[in-house]
Amino acid sequence: MLQVYNTLFRQKEIFQPIYPGKVSVYVCGVTVYDYCHLGHARTYTSADVIVRYLRWQGYEVKYVRNITDVDDKIIKRANENKEDFHAVAQRFTEAMHEDFSTLGLTLPDHEPRATEYIPQMVAVIEKIIANSHAYIGENGDVYFDVRSFPNYGCLSHHNIEQLESGARVEISEVKRDPLDFVLWKLAKPGEPSWDSPWGKGRPGWHIECSAMAMDLLGEHFDIHAGGRDLIFPHHENENAQSQAALPTKFVNVWMHTGFLQMEKEKMSKSLGNFITIRDVLREHEPEVLRFFLMSSHYRSPLIYTSDALHQARQALVRFYTALRFLPEVKHPHQTKYEAQFVAAMNDDFNTPVALSVLFDLAHEIQRLREQDINTAAQYGALLKYLGSVIGILQTNTEVFFQAGSSVDSVKVEKLIQARQQARQNKNWVEADRIRDELASMYIAIEDSPQGTTWKFLK
Repeated sequence: MLQVYNTLFRQKEIFQPIYPGKVSVYVCGVTVYDYCHLGHARTYTSADVIVRYLRWQGYEVKYVRNITDVDDKIIKRANENKEDFHAVAQRFTEAMHEDFSTLGLTLPDHEPRATEYIPQMVAVIEKIIANSHAYIGENGDVYFDVRSFPNYGCLSHHNIEQLESGARVEISEVKRDPLDFVLWKLAKPGEPSWDSPWGKGRPGWHIECSAMAMDLLGEHFDIHAGGRDLIFPHHENENAQSQAALPTKFVNVWMHTGFLQMEKEKMSKSLGNFITIRDVLREHEPEVLRFFLMSSHYRSPLIYTSDALHQARQALVRFYTALRFLPEVKHPHQTKYEAQFVAAMNDDFNTPVALSVLFDLAHEIQRLREQDINTAAQYGALLKYLGSVIGILQTNTEVFFQAGSSVDSVKVEKLIQARQQARQNKNWVEADRIRDELASMYIAIEDSPQGTTWKFLK
């Protein structure tokens, strides 16, 4: 049975959806004021694997991933560029879609934008006020009263008495308590604003996810996911305000991905040490980056280095080498490899162990290749099938081996044809010369009964 680690209880538990056969998933999306970095790639690739696996297991999954398209950072970037905040948000939303598409991420079923859900946010705030969990500050902003909610701290496992105002908590004289957070802020001159019962303004960051999740998934849903850095204060605040507005439990399972690190330091825009997804994809194929991101368990920290990307490609070379030159056949069912793969994924989506099963399968394919090509081909089909569950090994083998080449493929094919003609004419000197010319272009050629293939080595 599928077991999932729940941040709320700090332990793995058997996953039981609210409605049999159906799973509702909400993942906190990107604040679109800049290009997405590898930390984003880590979080959303992890979410992608989870959604893919749940669907493969037969669940009907409703997947929501929001877009924060109004925020202090977006407004600041718009003011710096002397443009409308909508233009900034739209430009980086389009860039995000390009990056995620290149990575092969599953499209969410719904991708709500904060600016489209202002009325729903106002409605949730009104419920919180009606339930005596919020108040209007001296400056006119609406604040959540943390002390009124006894379970505050349950998600992040912070003791409210030990939480002091500091770097992670906004200090303000207009709040009753330093821990109180804004639900609605009145607009400053020149800022975007919307009408509300408390005056023209805009929502606080935390309230948007509550409103969008409730509207699209219901007041009680299965899984809420995001990066580890969101546990406090964002998800803690979201959970508190949602339960303050509702008569029911908000979320059953909270899931969080570990940090992607640069030199053992969290990668983030605020620290100035981030690498964008598109920067990496200029140097590496998307599948290489995807494999790297899955090489560590989603809850564990992952350290980015150039060498780690190189190792990821070499791992994929092993897989595609096993798949190369195999005839097309159907994959077998109920094998030990599929059982081991499922066992790994059922253990809180343990992709490193699942990948080790695929490596064992690739090794078996190579062992069988010279003994039983039909069984080897069946296992090759199984390798591709299981790879598809986590979004890898779907590229044509020859396309994979030629990826990254900056050489003219037409020229390479002409040289290969010329070499074949030289060999037919028994002109071995010319055939060797062409092979050496190809080698100088970092092209390795392989002769087989099916013909000559090539791959780029650099």
